[in-house]
Amino acid sequence: MLEFGMLLIMIVAAVGIAMIYLRGRGKMRPAQGETGTLYVTGVSPPPDGAVGEQYVTITGNLTGPTEPGTVVYGRFAWDVNAWPSIGDLITVVYPSGKPERWQIAHPGARPGLGS
Repeated sequence: MLEFGMLLIMIVAAVGIAMIYLRGRGKMRPAQGETGTLYVTGVSPPPDGAVGEQYVTITGNLTGPTEPGTVVYGRFAWDVNAWPSIGDLITVVYPSGKPERWQIAHPGARPGLGS
């Protein structure tokens, strides 16, 4: 009986891990999304002497077809030679009704840690 209980616990754990893995794979870009514009109001400074991609935190006001304006933020890997600045307009995509789950629309963007 104990062996059956342990087998059941292991199966439930394996199914749970598989569900978490499969759910996490769909976070890159919303399937049914809206396109909007992010007006950058805050950006973390680039690291001194850094080259290549570094993490940047961006804060801004997202507007779109159904969003009059929502303050959002995110963390992304960004090339230090093209660092964003306050006042930039960035095209973003987000799920309808959930602007806090925005992603940058250009193809080279990757979500960073904690996004």
